Amino acid sequence: MAAAAPAAAAASSEAPAASATAEPEAGDQDSREVRVLQSLRGKICEAKNLLPYLGPHKMRDCFCTINLDQEEVYRTQVVEKSLSPFFSEEFYFEIPRTFQYLSFYVYDKNVLQRDLRIGKVAIKKEDLCNHSGKETWFSLQPVDSNSEVQGKVHLELKLNELITENGTVCQQLVVHIKACHGLPLINGQSCDPYATVSLVGPSRNDQKKTKVKKKTSNPQFNEIFYFEVTRSSSYTRKSQFQVEEEDIEKLEIRIDLWNNGNLVQDVFLGEIKVPVNVLRTDSSHQAWYLLQPRDNGNKSSKTDDLGSLRLNICYTEDYVLPSEYYGPLKTLLLKSPDVQPISASAAYILSEICRDKNDAVLPLVRLLLHHDKLVPFATAVAELDLKDTQDANTIFRGNSLATRCLDEMMKIVGGHYLKVTLKPILDEICDSSKSCEIDPIKLKEGDNVENNKDAQTIRTLTLISKTIQTLGSWGSLSKSKSSFKETFMCEFFKMFQEEGYIIAVKKFLDEISSTETKESSGTSEPVHLKEGEMYKRAQGRTRIGKKNFKKRWFCLTSRELTYHKQPGKDAIYTIPVKNILAVEKLEESSFNKKNMFQVIHTEKPLYVQANNCVEANEWIDVLCRVSRCNQNRLSFYHPSVYLNGNWLCCQETGENTLGCKPCTAGVPADIQIDIDEDRETERIYSLFTLSLLKLQKMEEACGTIAVYQGPQKEPDDYSNFVIEDSVTTFKTIQQIKSIIEKLDEPHEKYRKKRSSSAKYGSKENPIVGKAS
Repeated sequence: MAAAAPAAAAASSEAPAASATAEPEAGDQDSREVRVLQSLRGKICEAKNLLPYLGPHKMRDCFCTINLDQEEVYRTQVVEKSLSPFFSEEFYFEIPRTFQYLSFYVYDKNVLQRDLRIGKVAIKKEDLCNHSGKETWFSLQPVDSNSEVQGKVHLELKLNELITENGTVCQQLVVHIKACHGLPLINGQSCDPYATVSLVGPSRNDQKKTKVKKKTSNPQFNEIFYFEVTRSSSYTRKSQFQVEEEDIEKLEIRIDLWNNGNLVQDVFLGEIKVPVNVLRTDSSHQAWYLLQPRDNGNKSSKTDDLGSLRLNICYTEDYVLPSEYYGPLKTLLLKSPDVQPISASAAYILSEICRDKNDAVLPLVRLLLHHDKLVPFATAVAELDLKDTQDANTIFRGNSLATRCLDEMMKIVGGHYLKVTLKPILDEICDSSKSCEIDPIKLKEGDNVENNKDAQTIRTLTLISKTIQTLGSWGSLSKSKSSFKETFMCEFFKMFQEEGYIIAVKKFLDEISSTETKESSGTSEPVHLKEGEMYKRAQGRTRIGKKNFKKRWFCLTSRELTYHKQPGKDAIYTIPVKNILAVEKLEESSFNKKNMFQVIHTEKPLYVQANNCVEANEWIDVLCRVSRCNQNRLSFYHPSVYLNGNWLCCQETGENTLGCKPCTAGVPADIQIDIDEDRETERIYSLFTLSLLKLQKMEEACGTIAVYQGPQKEPDDYSNFVIEDSVTTFKTIQQIKSIIEKLDEPHEKYRKKRSSSAKYGSKENPIVGKAS
């Protein structure tokens, strides 16, 4: 396992190197970039009490999706014929953009028609912290087109006074609808938006309409509309609008966004309402507004009980400072494996005070692994487990820090091994309906295998897991019948009792457990990194001279990027990884398509559209990592495309002109282990900050133990903490608190700067709902 760690990590594994840079002054932060990184992890557990079909076939084939606003970024497998589907799917991904709502939709799969949305759970971004790290049942809410909105509108209002021909004065409202940003995809594609602009009052509703903007989620309208607010005193014709002074207080501008349906009905995208009296104190008003559901999404209407969904959600938002700020904390954490006893180390203390040990394990394992410190740390905490074990049969069976560290490490460094060894077999099992059932109790006469294929596959995988575990304990091959938990497993293993099988299993276990260095044969298989379905722009031209987009199956290994018509088919196009010069996002205006990126290589750039923002971010990230060390990598690139004789971004006419924008910063070079140590250290800082109360209790417990050695009168205060050496633990806690206090200063300064720069009504901080 140690051999799988990157060579670069070994070179940077000495703790003193991390603290060589002096800690900067808080003011120095202004000149350097602070990265705001969001991530989401959790589990879609199950749904229950879904509405049945009306009729004899009441069951549904259900799946669940995760959406950032209206953009789907994750989808579960389909659970067939159930009104209480058990999904049990874990998820983790980086969130590459801002969002307003995190939503979970439960669908009923329909082969012939559009999938039916049964209900949804929509959580505001600011409310996610209320559900972090705990499983919660959420009631499903109804889904209707009037409540499914996202995006924002840039609006400017002005009030002009006009002098008529006879010299009287009237007022005119000027409405400038400038742009929209972040409108949803319609059927997976950018929409064709237009806006209606209405002046609405007690006795009037004057409406105008913008032009339709084709295939864009960020339309630039820049259209101005004029409305008479008051008539001149000489105006005598009776109309819907009566001249009254108080009318201006009752008027409002309403902007409705629509997707042009052409031959079908237009789709509502959202609305905003702005009272004209915002101009009471100023003749001009300009702001960004968040689009809102129509009539609050019909919340007042009573609906049937749609069922509920059990979720475990953990959302994090980290403000990652420049590297030098983290020197002291990294140094303290990397010393952990050498602290005696290990329970007095900063890493162990973090696991003790966190509400959920899993929150601490992930960043700790990554940071220690990156600096080649994980093996000694895991060894030390394992020895502590052994010392505290009362029953030999329960060794490493519990959910301890040692077992969690090993589990997380194997997920990081063993992912490729699992794919190479098990994926082909598991794919074959999942694609086949063959039964491997050997438990006579579970075999029923007349069972229809086709009707129970999902359950059959799960049972097959369970039996394979049992078999592998028993083979791992090679001594089990010669066990007596009474030694097996299930008697039918003993009969099954009789076929493996031949000497050849026992020798082969022992040899395999010896080889994977050996610490001896194996020389490379030079014929190792390429590492499989990522695959999936995306759209690519055609490399050649069609007969009518236009390049189109086609759906293709992409596959990336450590040697090459290929795309295929279908999974398993021969590659249509291959780009050797060594030929990749840069991988960058592509501006939406290039083809009026979202989530696009470009792979710039020695031939023409490959333009690719991912299915969502998360997938695009993951592909860019892994392609950057695998090609980071390539020779002749570009320093500059064109963020748009070369069309009709010039680059759309800079208007340069030469196709081989040097790029107009610097390439994004590099990322860790190791293709198997992508570890951003600053981000992991920032996460640990956040965990310490969230757990300061428990850290304080642990500090008090150390003092109590050191001063009073008699019977514990108040065990609840510290009986749950592992404190072997109260003096050493107390000193470590003091160091932690001191470092956290110093890190608080630049974080607080950044928060204040961010809040003051994001003025209410700006694009970064748009106005929500009606303005008063």
